Amino acid sequence: MNAQNLEIRRELIRQARQVIVKAGTRLLTSQEAIAKLVDGIAAIRSRGSRVLLVTSGAVGMGMRALELARRPKELAKIQALAAIGQSRLMSIYEEECRKRGFRTAQLLLTAADLRSRERYLNVMNCINALWEKEVLPIVNENDSVSVDELKFGDNDTLAGMLASITDSQLTIILTTEQGLRERVDGVLGERISVVEKLDDAIRGMAGDTDNSEFSIGGMSSKLRAADIVTAAGEYLWIADGRVPGILEAIFRGEDVGTVFLPRRRRLTGRKRWITFFSKVSGALLVDEGAAKAVREHGRSLLPSGVRFVSGDFKRGDTVEISGPDGVPFARGLVNFEASDCLRICGRHSAEIHEILGPNVDEELIHRDNLTLLTP
Repeated sequence: MNAQNLEIRRELIRQARQVIVKAGTRLLTSQEAIAKLVDGIAAIRSRGSRVLLVTSGAVGMGMRALELARRPKELAKIQALAAIGQSRLMSIYEEECRKRGFRTAQLLLTAADLRSRERYLNVMNCINALWEKEVLPIVNENDSVSVDELKFGDNDTLAGMLASITDSQLTIILTTEQGLRERVDGVLGERISVVEKLDDAIRGMAGDTDNSEFSIGGMSSKLRAADIVTAAGEYLWIADGRVPGILEAIFRGEDVGTVFLPRRRRLTGRKRWITFFSKVSGALLVDEGAAKAVREHGRSLLPSGVRFVSGDFKRGDTVEISGPDGVPFARGLVNFEASDCLRICGRHSAEIHEILGPNVDEELIHRDNLTLLTP
């Protein structure tokens, strides 16, 4: 391990005041395995860091309770297994955490809980309140009620989203691989220690680690989580959860797993919600001058630069912004409903007040409510 990579690990550990840990189903095979995971979490907490655990395993625990060898495909059966397994999983976590002097709390989430700004804030406030009481929040997707349109897709993605919500400096995804590995002609090679940029070449190395008998997701889903975390300006670390004391090794800054570096400066909470969670209700096509002002100079979007408006949106809704090439490059909270946007697009400030009245905003989207989709 070169000196630069070592310093990267030491620096991110110094910054890691709030940490997301995600553990997959195949790591949670017994109470003994869960106890070892809790040992690592306790070690992180002893350093003064706040920890949130994203846990899989409810469906797997339900399968073991019913002695099933293969994960069913029917949604209702999966939901039933999650309902059976969730209480069993949490009882083990609570028992092991109490042995180490702290308590747990369970949060079951669907994607809809994060798309609404109000519910998003409620989730964030609940987690912060638990942290203030030194309780370990344990989060899982609400598999017993989730349907496709309400699902995160996998708990790797959920971990990335929770890192964004909680402003956590480090997300650790524990898996059954040593980290991201090089791939040459389809053959896996050496572990990659540090990923500076998530590009197509890196994504091409994401070999499938799925075992559909018990779990979903693979290395590709971990790279999707890395996309979210690094785009918010934070670190993500993939490591082998089967290795004894892996969390302690991470917090000693050892050369284990793969570290993904932030892609840009840290986003504010509001901009994180706009980027990752808000539902897009419309679109604006802007000219090259407006695109450059927003993309390169961090300016607000003015009506004069807008050439086309689509969608049926209201004031405060999220809209995507595309340049002349039609490719979305930003999104933001719009200050006008769609019909008013159509009336003022291409117009200058003085004309806007003549059309809509003197007490309206001059910006179509203020820069504080606008975020770029790519760094």
